[in-house]
Amino acid sequence: MFPMKFFRSTGARAAARAAPRRAGWLAMLAGCGAVGLVSAEEFSAIDRDVEALKQEVLALNRDLFLLEEELLFPANTQVAVFVSMDVGEFFALDAVSLRLNGREVANYLYTEREVEALLRGGVHRLYMGNVRAGEHELVAVFTGIGPHGREYRRGAELSFAKGIGPKYVELRISDVERRLQPEFVVRKWE
Repeated sequence: MFPMKFFRSTGARAAARAAPRRAGWLAMLAGCGAVGLVSAEEFSAIDRDVEALKQEVLALNRDLFLLEEELLFPANTQVAVFVSMDVGEFFALDAVSLRLNGREVANYLYTEREVEALLRGGVHRLYMGNVRAGEHELVAVFTGIGPHGREYRRGAELSFAKGIGPKYVELRISDVERRLQPEFVVRKWE
């Protein structure tokens, strides 16, 4: 056990360390015209001002994010690739690797929760980037567990012409009941 003298001296040291900070706050309040303590009305007015300032900062942050997206990915050079799933009885998705014009641009490892979200109708933006106008080749490689619990790795490709305006591509994984196999389709969204 510690002697009581230890606690008293520690408390005195803490109070001595806090005194300059307390004096600084009091000096600031005095400089603002506050003679004593801040009243409840003044405190609530300050609180409202801080909340309004927070809202303005959030709105500014949202505007800056949109501006950044427009600057980094202008609509005339933009390509976005999305992943979606249908059913998922014959294939359990683990990862997707994406190559654009022979260069790997995305490699994503999915968690269980993300796969569940895809199976419920969600769509995942796998890649967003810029490409010049002209012909391009997109190759997607899907990795996971296929029929009979075996490792499964399949690829799908798409050649497309990029013109003016954004280009959206969907990588769709669906089940083919008659063959008891998954199907991987790469298609352009119009």
